[in-house]
Amino acid sequence: MPPALVLTAGLGTRLRPLTLVRAKPAVPIAGEPLIRRIIRWLRGAGISDLVLNLHHLPETIASVVGDGSDLDVGVRYSWEQPVVLGSAGGPRRALPLLGSGTFLIVNGDTLTDVDLPRLIAAHEASDALVTFALVPNDQPQKYGGVVLDAGSRVTGFARSGASGRRSDEAGSYHFIGVQVAEPAAFEGLPDHTPMNSIGDVYDRLIAQQPGSIRGFVTRAAFWDVGTIADYWNTSAALGGSAPARGQNTRVAPTASTGSSILWDDVEVGAHAVLDECIVTDGVVVPDGARHRRAVLRAGAPLIVEPFD
Repeated sequence: MPPALVLTAGLGTRLRPLTLVRAKPAVPIAGEPLIRRIIRWLRGAGISDLVLNLHHLPETIASVVGDGSDLDVGVRYSWEQPVVLGSAGGPRRALPLLGSGTFLIVNGDTLTDVDLPRLIAAHEASDALVTFALVPNDQPQKYGGVVLDAGSRVTGFARSGASGRRSDEAGSYHFIGVQVAEPAAFEGLPDHTPMNSIGDVYDRLIAQQPGSIRGFVTRAAFWDVGTIADYWNTSAALGGSAPARGQNTRVAPTASTGSSILWDDVEVGAHAVLDECIVTDGVVVPDGARHRRAVLRAGAPLIVEPFD
């Protein structure tokens, strides 16, 4: 199986204030960091050679992944400093670690169960430089679309809020965060230069080499962690009925945390009531405190930020 680059360098601005505490891929989903869930899924598909790119709060990712040995994978890191290099600049920077052959690019803020061997086989059966894993775009108001023609060639991209369809083409689909790529898609780009794939590099490839980007349409499941609402919904979907509690949490017997999400090293005092809250690392909730639908961050005084 080819190596995989997991994109973990982003700033996670839509997930603030959670990403003021941890990088997005390091946030816990039902008690386990998102990046570790992604790595376990990749390993289950036979992928053991991984590269993670780092920029924002890199220590929060490296501390939960290390060299990957406890997950039976090898992990190396591609550093992006002083600026984050984007969805095309990041892969360009990581090419020396990925080798000269086909590789996967996996978003570090989503989860899916797409069939990786079938996706890779579809890519190898074509002459594409990039193949996207796609599902029907059931939420075009929320997600932008990848537009395909009848031959599964990507012909463009639809903005979120658009209908996602063109009268002369087969339709548009939602990209679920996994793609297969050839080094040639990025080798000609300047190193250490921020660039995005969609809206920049891939659009040029489509114009200059029609058919060089293709889509693999599937019915795979997809979980997003882009916003606070996405994070809450994904945590609930994957956590079941058990309360989400991290390591070294201490909850007083008279406290009530309900369905709240508690990260690591949290202490909840006597008679405190937390209703649908997200309590981040190291927070001490005072005795008798009452909070509803809020993010709590450690500070003096405690930082409380309501969310809708």
